[in-house]
Amino acid sequence: MKVDRKDMLLYLVTDRTWLKDKTLPEVVESVLKNNATFIQLREKNLDYKRFKKLAIEIKKITDKYQVPFVINDNIEIAMEVDADGVHVGQSDLIATKAREILGEDKILGVSVSNVKQAIEAERAGADYLGAGSVFTTTSKLDANNVDMEEIKKITKAVNIPVLGIGGINEKNIHLLKDSGLDGIAVISAILAQEDIEEATRKLYKLSKEVFGESRNI
Repeated sequence: MKVDRKDMLLYLVTDRTWLKDKTLPEVVESVLKNNATFIQLREKNLDYKRFKKLAIEIKKITDKYQVPFVINDNIEIAMEVDADGVHVGQSDLIATKAREILGEDKILGVSVSNVKQAIEAERAGADYLGAGSVFTTTSKLDANNVDMEEIKKITKAVNIPVLGIGGINEKNIHLLKDSGLDGIAVISAILAQEDIEEATRKLYKLSKEVFGESRNI
């Protein structure tokens, strides 16, 4: 399974700390019902057994909605639960090694912040890139912002889909028009909202407006 550019429109990265009284599987099902197009399981502070159990539960839901599902960094669990792939950062398992372990049929996403990293990731076998941090974000405190000119250079330098990631929400997504991006990856723009379903629908609509025409989605 490989990614299509339309899969990039609204990519949700999970974070249970925002969920209050809801469970993550409940929330994932809610956002998929309301047009989220990709799910990444990224949960810190979970032991192996609990993380694997959660991954199995999420995969059942993403399979139901036929939406790509990748696991952040943990390639071992990704393979054990037969996730669609894995997403790695620059300080995680290097992309070439990840591709070697995954084989050719699984999805490999890589986080990048400059053109050099983007080109290297594509050569290493990445299927898509997460470029950023586009705006200031509270989800990754050590992330450095990447200016819009660099984002444009990244999207022009590679032939694979590129997501904007970091601090993107309904108020600033319009600033990404003509960036060459294929969509957005978000956490709090959906999970921190009072009405998660409405937030998902709204962001999907905005993402189609901002990225759809430029990428012929």
